[in-house]
Amino acid sequence: MERRSIVRDSLGVGIATGLYGVSFGAVSVAAGLSVPQTCALSLVMFTGASQFAFVGVAAAGGAPLSGALAALMLGTRNTLYGLKLAPLLEFRGWRRVATAQVVIDESTAMSVTRTSREAARTGFLTTGVSVFVLWNLFTLVGAVAGNLIGDPRTYGLDAAVGGAFLALLWPRLADPRNRVIAVCAAAVALGVVPITAAGVPVLVAGGVALLAGLLTRTATDATELPGR
Repeated sequence: MERRSIVRDSLGVGIATGLYGVSFGAVSVAAGLSVPQTCALSLVMFTGASQFAFVGVAAAGGAPLSGALAALMLGTRNTLYGLKLAPLLEFRGWRRVATAQVVIDESTAMSVTRTSREAARTGFLTTGVSVFVLWNLFTLVGAVAGNLIGDPRTYGLDAAVGGAFLALLWPRLADPRNRVIAVCAAAVALGVVPITAAGVPVLVAGGVALLAGLLTRTATDATELPGR
């Protein structure tokens, strides 16, 4: 009964997330990537925020290296997920290598709350595989549809990349501290736009956010020391 419930919930998350691949496919083509390039990003990179960051830099005319660095910066959280999941799931050998590809927000969330290793593996694999399959399928659908409509500027889709990325960011602004950090990062990024190449402001904003996170975490830890 528990396994059936986990599979049902995990598939629901997988379907809801995978369908969003249509948006990435469309905005990626609008940013100037080809259909094969768009599909390759979803297959190999497979982390939505990083993919949108990469095509956002591409849409702004930035260098591929700048886009890759921005995507890498956003994708570092998956490494932290892996550190949490490794002792929980205990996959070995080739299974560990294969499952690393589906370490994402959704598969992590559907596994770390389970009370047994078997339940955690079920949630992780069902969610991860369903998201992977559907994300890539609907990336193709969105890319082909976007390619067929012609010049994206005719329909205003040249602004879709920024809008999609903002949609990903918006839920994280519920925390007042995150709002302050976001405003500071945006201000610094806007300040360096006239003096840097396209894509660099994204990296600068990411650096500001990382520094702010580190400083606020250090301050929090200091206040929790004995005697404080």
